[in-house]
Amino acid sequence: MKLFLPRFLTMLLLILVGSSGAVRAATLSISCGAVGVEMRLCRQGVEAWAKQTGNQVKVVATPNSSTERFALYQQILASHSSDIDILQIDVVWPGTLAPHLVDLSQYIGKDATKQFFPALIANDTVNGKLVALPWFTNAGVLYYRKDLLKKYHAQPPATWQQLTDTARRIQNAERKAGNPRMYGFVFQAKGYEGLTCDALEWIDSFGGGTLIDADGKVTVDNPRAVAALQLARSWIGDIAPRGVLNYDEEESRGVFQSGNAVFMRNWPYAWALGNAKDSPIRGKIGVIAVPAGGTDGHQTGTLGGWQLAVSRYSQHPELAADLVRYLTSYAEQKRRALAGSYNPAIPALYRDHDVLAAVPFFGTLYTTFEHAVARPSRIAGSKYARVSAEFYYTVHDVLSGKIAAAPALATLQQKLTRLSRGGQWR
Repeated sequence: MKLFLPRFLTMLLLILVGSSGAVRAATLSISCGAVGVEMRLCRQGVEAWAKQTGNQVKVVATPNSSTERFALYQQILASHSSDIDILQIDVVWPGTLAPHLVDLSQYIGKDATKQFFPALIANDTVNGKLVALPWFTNAGVLYYRKDLLKKYHAQPPATWQQLTDTARRIQNAERKAGNPRMYGFVFQAKGYEGLTCDALEWIDSFGGGTLIDADGKVTVDNPRAVAALQLARSWIGDIAPRGVLNYDEEESRGVFQSGNAVFMRNWPYAWALGNAKDSPIRGKIGVIAVPAGGTDGHQTGTLGGWQLAVSRYSQHPELAADLVRYLTSYAEQKRRALAGSYNPAIPALYRDHDVLAAVPFFGTLYTTFEHAVARPSRIAGSKYARVSAEFYYTVHDVLSGKIAAAPALATLQQKLTRLSRGGQWR
C-alpha cells in the first residue's frame, strides 16, 4: 500500500498535467466583427497567440451593425455571463459598459499605454480605470474613382456641393454610355449608428456643431445643421439610389467596388478590399478627407475605431488581458494595417515605411485621423445610445422624405433637451 499510493499519485499528476502542461491551459472566447476581412485577421491574431501560449481561443462572430452588437453585449453583460471573455467595443461604448469591464491597468503596466494615441487612452479610461485598449482607430473618408474623374476632367471635391455636381455629371454621362446602374454617391443611410457617423460629418462640416456642446447643451437645432440635412436629402433618388436608405458599410462598399458608384463615404478598411486582386476597380481608387460644407465650412471625419475589453465575468481575466495586450501590440497592429488597411492606434506606425507603402493615404490623411470629430458619448455618458438613436431615426426620416429638416431638428432639440435634464447628462 505504501508503494502503491505514491505511484498512483504520480500517474494521476501525469494524466492531469501531461507533457505539454495542459493543466495550465485554458480556453478563452473573443468577440470579433465580420466587416470586410476583420474576422479573418482576428482569427489569425488569436491563433498566433494561442500557439505561443498553449491556450485555445474561440472566436465569436457578432452582428455587423454596431447598434445590434451593442444590444447583444448589454444582454450578455447584464446576465453576468462568462461566455465571452474579450469584447470588441466601439469607441463610444466605454462609458456605458465600464461597470462590466475589468480594469486592465492591474495587468498592464503604465508604460504599455504610452505607445497609443493619448486621446484614445483617455477615451478608454473611465473614473480612473483603464477599461479597454485601442485596437484600431478610424475616421470617415471619401473614396472616389480616379479613372472616372480623369475621364471627365474633374477634380476631387473640396465641398459637398462640388461632390453633388460632379457626381451627377459623371453619373448621367456613364448611364448614357451604357451603364444604367451607375450612381454618383453611396454612403451609410440605414437607421443605425453608421448614419449617426455620416450625418455628424455633414453637420459638423457645415459648422453646425456636434449635437451637444462641451457644456452639455443641446445645439442640434441650428440653420447650418438644417442646410446640411437639406443637401443630403436632395441626394436620395438623384445621385444616390433610394436603396441607400438601407445601406450599411458593406452594402455601400458592394456598390462602389462593383464599379457602380463614383464616390463612396466609408472607413479606411475598404481600401484593401477595393484593391484586392479580384476587385473590378483595383488601382482606380483615390481617397481624400470628407468634404467641407462650403467655403466657410471645414473638412471633417467622424472619429471611429474599436477597442478590446475584458469582461468582469471572465473566469480567466489575467490571461484575457494578456491576449488583449498581444492583439493591440505594435507588431499586431502593423500586420493588420498591411493586410487590411486598419488604422493603427499607435502614432509611430504612421511613420513606418512598410505601412505607408501599403496604405499611402495614411500619411496624407494623418491629421484627419488625429483631429476627427467625436460623437458626444463622453458628455451624454450612459444616455449616449438613446441620443444616437433619436438622432439617426430623425435623420433617416428626413432622408426618406417623411419630414422636412427644419421641423425635424426642432423636435429633436426638444427630445434631447428633456433627456439631458437641462444639460445634466449623468
